[in-house]
Amino acid sequence: MFNVFVYGTLKPGEINYFRYCAGKTCQERLAYAWGKLYALCLGYPGMAEGTERIQGVILTFEDEGVLEQLDQLESYSPDRPAHENEYQRREIIVYDGSGQPLDKAWTYFMSDQNIRRFKGVWLPSGCWSSYNSQRGEF
Repeated sequence: MFNVFVYGTLKPGEINYFRYCAGKTCQERLAYAWGKLYALCLGYPGMAEGTERIQGVILTFEDEGVLEQLDQLESYSPDRPAHENEYQRREIIVYDGSGQPLDKAWTYFMSDQNIRRFKGVWLPSGCWSSYNSQRGEF
């Protein structure tokens, strides 16, 4: 089994959750991670390195094939040079609402260069939703 921390279109209720995750998870837990969250002009978010609390969900999977599908969605390949990937996948520690470590999880970080390239707008709330993104609200 493995965990993935999601903070954007892969969260339950968001568009890519239904295609890539629905019916495939064994557990889903609210969590947060440390980073800096941006809404991108592409209609989805990017998380960069940072010290802010990013709201999301830990999805637990049994099927390793799901991770390969998520890598494709996130335009990540460990075999490509980092600058050719849209995101970089890394394992991090995620936390519960009281700040206690929950577990390790894979997540997808975006470089500062790609954040600028995709006209990232900082989300000080640390929370992204497609509803607010479509309305142009941050």
